[in-house]
Amino acid sequence: MCHYCGCREIPLIKEFIAEHERVTDAAGDALRALERGAHGRARELVEVMARELDSHWRGEEDGLFAVMRTDPEYADHIDALVAEHRELAALLPSLDLTDPADVRTLTEAVRELRRHIAKEEDGLFPASLTALSGEEWDRAMAAWRAAHP
Repeated sequence: MCHYCGCREIPLIKEFIAEHERVTDAAGDALRALERGAHGRARELVEVMARELDSHWRGEEDGLFAVMRTDPEYADHIDALVAEHRELAALLPSLDLTDPADVRTLTEAVRELRRHIAKEEDGLFPASLTALSGEEWDRAMAAWRAAHP
């Protein structure tokens, strides 16, 4: 995770990173629950992940992503991130955590989620420091607030 550019001090980026941490904590707890055979607890934690990700993704996509997508330099990268959001959103509720194949699928999805987060925290978020104007930051923050009433 990047710590050199200062983007972690931007209030909106701080919020996104805190959400990432809550989701990855829930994901890790879900995987550990599955190792113990606590399928019900694992399902609860996957549902926590899904709820957190829903508001997180709305905040990103309607705010920071929408603002940065207007620059062709970032559009393809953002489109790929949004596609990854959609894939995980469709996957999480479909998992049968009593099925070993679905447990493996969740394990791989958590690995992919960590890679996805790295693309945002080490790539897109630092780029936003130089890409956005004050008005664009305001629009991005307003969208995050709307996603978190």
